[in-house]
Amino acid sequence: MLAVKEIDLFYGAAQALRGVTVLAKPGAVTCVLGRNGVGKTSLLRAIAGHHPVSAGEVAFGEKSLIGLAPYDRARAGVAYVPQGREIFPLLTVGENLQTGYACVGSDERFVPDEVFELFPVLKSMIGRRGGDLSGGQQQQLAIGRALVTRPKLLLLDEPTEGIQPSIIKDIGRAIDYLRKRGDMAIVLVEQYFDFAKELADSFIVMERGEVVASGGKQELEGTDVRKYLTV
Repeated sequence: MLAVKEIDLFYGAAQALRGVTVLAKPGAVTCVLGRNGVGKTSLLRAIAGHHPVSAGEVAFGEKSLIGLAPYDRARAGVAYVPQGREIFPLLTVGENLQTGYACVGSDERFVPDEVFELFPVLKSMIGRRGGDLSGGQQQQLAIGRALVTRPKLLLLDEPTEGIQPSIIKDIGRAIDYLRKRGDMAIVLVEQYFDFAKELADSFIVMERGEVVASGGKQELEGTDVRKYLTV
C-alpha cells in the first residue's frame, strides 16, 4: 500500500534522509527504529507531506503522493499521529475528535464506535478539555482523532514516549487490533525495543538518515538491532 523509494530530504543545507526505502502493507505493522536524531520523524513527515523530498518517490496504492499537500494526503487515507500528540488543549475531547471530520464525506461525520471501544476513557471524558487530560490520555485522543478520518495508512511517531506502562499496554492492544482488521497499513516509529518487537511484522533501522538494517519479525531479536538503539 505504501512504497517509499530512495527518498532524500534536506533541511536547508543539512541532509536528513539519504536514499531511504520503506514498504508498508495492509494488515501489517512496519516499525522504524533508531536513536534520536537519525531521521525517523523526518521520514514520517515526508510521507505525510509536511516536508518535501528532493529525490525519490512516495506512492500510496497506485498513486504518487509527491506534490500533494498534507490535507490532500489525509483525504486520500493517510493519518499522522505526531510525536508530542499535538491535540487542541482548549477544545473538548469531543471537539478534538470532530476535527477529523474535515477529511471525510458528510455521511461519515461521526466518531466510529471502535474509537471508544479501544479507548473507553475518551467516552467518559468527552466533555473535558484536551489540555486537562494526562499525557497518556492525550496520546489516546490523538490516535482516536486519526481513526475518525478512516485512514488506510496510519503513521505513529513514538506513541509510547512519556506514557505510563498501563496506557502503553492499551495502545499496544489498539495497534494489534487495527493490524488484525487487515485493511490498514501501520508505520510505527519507536525507540522502545520491547514494544516494537511485540508488534512489528517488519522493520527498518535508521542511522544518520540512512537505513542500515531491515527484515522481518524473526530478524528483530538479535543484538545487532539493539546496538542501534543504545546511547
